[in-house]
Amino acid sequence: MAGVEQLDLFSVSTGPAERDVPCRTTEPVIACDTLDDDSLLAAIPDAGIRESVALVTEAGRRRLAAAIPVLEGLCRRFAGFGADRIVLEQAAALDALVMIGGSDAAQTLVRLIAKRIVQGPCLQQAVAAAARLGAKFPLGTIVELLRHGDPQVRADACRCTRAWPEAVPLLRDLLDDLHAEVRKAAACALGRIGRTEVRALLVGYLREEPSVELVDAIAPIADDECVILLGRVARAEPHLSEAALDALVSIGHPRAEKIAAALRGNRPG
Repeated sequence: MAGVEQLDLFSVSTGPAERDVPCRTTEPVIACDTLDDDSLLAAIPDAGIRESVALVTEAGRRRLAAAIPVLEGLCRRFAGFGADRIVLEQAAALDALVMIGGSDAAQTLVRLIAKRIVQGPCLQQAVAAAARLGAKFPLGTIVELLRHGDPQVRADACRCTRAWPEAVPLLRDLLDDLHAEVRKAAACALGRIGRTEVRALLVGYLREEPSVELVDAIAPIADDECVILLGRVARAEPHLSEAALDALVSIGHPRAEKIAAALRGNRPG
């Protein structure tokens, strides 16, 4: 385990995040929607808080890939701040990166986290965004995030974990975490990398509160019971039917293929 100093930069206060600057809904001084793309991006570095948040939000709304390095630069300006409060400029930039999406945005999030540019509540937001975009982290960063003091960060770190042998013991430890979301995320991570020891746990979770995350996690380790359960989920939960059908197809099990064919046959023409 890393020393205390290494983990301190990823730690957060237990108190609530404070906002000591104007909120995002304050009327912006700049009419962002009247600016062309180049003017919009050029205005971001020198803008004040209200203008910066408005400009960044507009860049995200337009999904400007050219904004990604500008957003990274904005976040870097506030490196070292925000251990116990939201830095609005960073928070807006993280939101915009998610709106823009893609591999460049995902890897920007990885750099901001790995280099400790974002901290506290913005670190939590950044890790959640990275998980949403399927970002690929270095192992060392994931190890630190899996040990983080914030349960939401630990849970989202599980969602970013790949099939590293070094991560398996940490994920197993998190199966006994005090927080239910972390336990479930750890079980899903182990399922995704093919660890059959969590099959019974995932079956229980899928029966209690089915979700796309659970469907995806159980597919790599599915047995007959899981196949039948996925078929039931597909029939009983319309919003999960597509994910369950994809999971059944991916399993390559004769019964799974039969159930998938039946599900397709029952769809409206």
